[in-house]
Amino acid sequence: MNEALPFQDGEQVLLIDQRGKRHLLFLRKSETFHSDRGWIPHDAIIGQPEGTWVRSSLGLRYLALRPTLAEYVLDMPRGAQVIYPKDLAMILFWADVYPGARVLEAGMGSGALTLALLRAVGPEGRVISYEQREEFARRALANIHTRVGEVANLVVRLGPVEEGLADEEPVDRVLLDLPEPWKLTKLVAAALRPGGILLCYVPTIIQSHQISETLQRERHWALVETFETLFRPWNIEGQSVRPFHRMVAHTGFITVARRVVPEEGSPAAPRLAQLEPGA
Repeated sequence: MNEALPFQDGEQVLLIDQRGKRHLLFLRKSETFHSDRGWIPHDAIIGQPEGTWVRSSLGLRYLALRPTLAEYVLDMPRGAQVIYPKDLAMILFWADVYPGARVLEAGMGSGALTLALLRAVGPEGRVISYEQREEFARRALANIHTRVGEVANLVVRLGPVEEGLADEEPVDRVLLDLPEPWKLTKLVAAALRPGGILLCYVPTIIQSHQISETLQRERHWALVETFETLFRPWNIEGQSVRPFHRMVAHTGFITVARRVVPEEGSPAAPRLAQLEPGA
């Protein structure tokens, strides 16, 4: 969809009322959006430019926008828990996912990370997604197709990633959203090119400790780091400046490591200090 065009019949729109409540819907000719704040004919939005204000039958204003990827991820149907936008942003940056990269992910969930990866690698890149549960894969693919349509550079493999890793061609990045990633480090080292990045996303610090200690022991890995991301919005209205009463705090831990060429007879790479600007 060319986002410079007016809203089209059949595309998604995000309606936001003056309280900030969001409604994600498909535009259909002759259909009507209903809420506790009145109704709005879809025909009043179709043909209008993005960013248009429309009024409900009760005279209340709604802002009509195309949903960003972050907004879509939070509102799309879920088969499994999605990775939150705050973590998706950090994953893409710390895994250094770039246009043209060949990326393998395991644990497709509802497709949030897959969507972010497809955008980051671009049409010249490739995303290989492993998912053990067929219902999750179906839901993730439905969410992906709803957002971007058919994609030629996505391969979905049903089954455990450990059964397919040995047969994969070398990849640039490996991202694991699995409960026991430490069991796969040797297989990942064989599939990931030297200099490539492994990123593991897990919910608990016990899991993070296990994967970090495993990576530290193995000579194929270096630059092992673990962190979490906290997102704290602020309310700024005139002289009222304060943090929101609620924030998206802990959602998961991220562990990253670089695949290196082991030196014969050498011990595992030492734990490195946190990098800082100018260090």
